[in-house]
Amino acid sequence: MSVGPRLARVAGRAPEVMVKVTGRTRDPGHLRAHMDYICRNGALEMEDRDGAVLDSRAAVRELADDWADLAHADPRRRANSPVTLSLVLSMPAATEPTLVRDAASAFARDMFADRFDYAFALHTDAEHPHVHLEVRALGDGGERLNPKKADLDAWRQAFAQALRDRGVEAEATPRRARGITRKAERMPIRRLRERHEAGAAGPARTVRAAYHEAARAALGQDHQRRPWETKLLERQGNVRGLYLAQARLLATSADPLDRALAARVETFVRAMPQPDTRRLALAREIRSANAKLAEERERPMKSRDR
Repeated sequence: MSVGPRLARVAGRAPEVMVKVTGRTRDPGHLRAHMDYICRNGALEMEDRDGAVLDSRAAVRELADDWADLAHADPRRRANSPVTLSLVLSMPAATEPTLVRDAASAFARDMFADRFDYAFALHTDAEHPHVHLEVRALGDGGERLNPKKADLDAWRQAFAQALRDRGVEAEATPRRARGITRKAERMPIRRLRERHEAGAAGPARTVRAAYHEAARAALGQDHQRRPWETKLLERQGNVRGLYLAQARLLATSADPLDRALAARVETFVRAMPQPDTRRLALAREIRSANAKLAEERERPMKSRDR
């Protein structure tokens, strides 16, 4: 892949793919329930590694039971060893669902077919078309599927390429390459927060600690930049510098298309969000809430003065 086409996609903000590990099943009942969810209790077709279509709940459950039996027959298996790994492959809204499905099928075939069994189904009942891919954790040769960060990065790249092969603009860049510095909220924390907002539980300890630290910054009691915030600023400065260096190089080209790309890259860099952290974002929320509260308190006083 040459730098030009990818740089053009990044500067043009091509849609970013999502390949996410959503969980693992560890016992037959859990696997059955999850496969029921994926196929909507038989309402949706699933496709397996061999290209066979599973068009009923019974067929899907039979596959789930086979996988569970194979997992439990493994003499090396521990009680908490996963039976399957659950993945979701997604694209933004307005992407043609059938192309997402075809790209996911090609991705699964390229990444897993020679070692791991799998089955998948397309879901179109949400804003973003996405594919649920269930992969057996125990490989044909006894190897175990335990992806690392590098594997997930490679999977995103492979899915993006599969989409591009089908005429869909797609990219798989790290957050920092797009100027995004705040990490996504981890699933367990998000669920605890949602339960708290629904009144079902108190805030998580990590959330309470984060708000306490942010409040000190919001109220002017703690102006000290954290070491990771300093590193974040340096890293994002380097990212911007690399883009601008590439833009300057392109601007010297005799090719008008290169010069046009240079201008788009400069515009992309100028539009990048400023580096941010969760602590600073929460501090802004607290200051904004305090300002709003103070304004509401002043209104009755102003009314009386009139």
